[in-house]
Amino acid sequence: MQSRPAARTGGLTGAKVGTFLARQGILIAFVLFMVGFTVANERFLEPDNILGVIRSSAILGVMALGVTFVVISGNLDLSVGSLMSFSTIVVLDLHDKLGPALAIPAMFAMTLAIGAVIGFLVGYLRLNSLIVTLGMLSAIHGLTLTYSGGQNMDIADKEGTWFSVFGQGEALGIPVPILIFAALAALLGIVLAKTPFGRKVYAVGGNGTAATFSGIRRARVVFSCYLVSAFCVATAGLIQASRSMGSQNTVGQGMELEVLAAVILGGASLMGGSGTIFKTVIGVLILGFIQNGLLLIGLEFYVQYVVTWIIIILAVWLDVAAKRGRLLSPIA
Repeated sequence: MQSRPAARTGGLTGAKVGTFLARQGILIAFVLFMVGFTVANERFLEPDNILGVIRSSAILGVMALGVTFVVISGNLDLSVGSLMSFSTIVVLDLHDKLGPALAIPAMFAMTLAIGAVIGFLVGYLRLNSLIVTLGMLSAIHGLTLTYSGGQNMDIADKEGTWFSVFGQGEALGIPVPILIFAALAALLGIVLAKTPFGRKVYAVGGNGTAATFSGIRRARVVFSCYLVSAFCVATAGLIQASRSMGSQNTVGQGMELEVLAAVILGGASLMGGSGTIFKTVIGVLILGFIQNGLLLIGLEFYVQYVVTWIIIILAVWLDVAAKRGRLLSPIA
């Protein structure tokens, strides 16, 4: 009679351990990566290296902030890489034609217009977000090549413009891209966690049908999430253009995979309804430090693609495991 409570307690303890590992396993893995990279190369934790990693991760991070809204609402956005290329090329081209004061708002307007098209197709026409954004990935890439005539873009007078401040400037010793990333993360974090719109995003992603019956306009919420994503992509394009003062027309190609990896690493569920801006920032930093560590220990840059794939698989597995309360399927 006394063995049953003990067995039950042991079962509960095992379940708790499994749930803890499922929810916090990626952070444990990150700590192990950090320790390993520090042992392998003492430069890893130097202040200059840390600041450099955060700065180089700012563009990816800004894009991930917007995609967080889309993923929490229960959708995907695979067009952000191509859209970032488009934004970068447009603002560089218009800089010499209109000047930076007009080029920047014009680029934001054009990027938001494309985001509105995607939001309309997914939100109001209820088309599958994976199919729509995958198709838009190619369409926007073609639009970028058409706009640029297949040519790369460069600013003619790189010394006589204030445009470089967004990507190269500093304030109080902190690079401007980091300040933009931090400010946007704080603003969107408040919007998502403290406003009625943020609660609607969680409701739509958690149970769209229930949200609709409770009076929430699902289509409008999804549409707005894609506008937020487009705004963040435009901001990332501005930073990228300002940092290099010139760009290839494929500068954002493949970044959609890294953005999605960062969002998932931060704990946002692909099933929708969960995730936070703060955790997305953590996910961006995890990805940035892992990639930096791999380079410092002497691995080639293309190894990052394999590691990114492994991280995505691991993150999705942990996400599913957290929902079922165990790391392995009961069927297995």
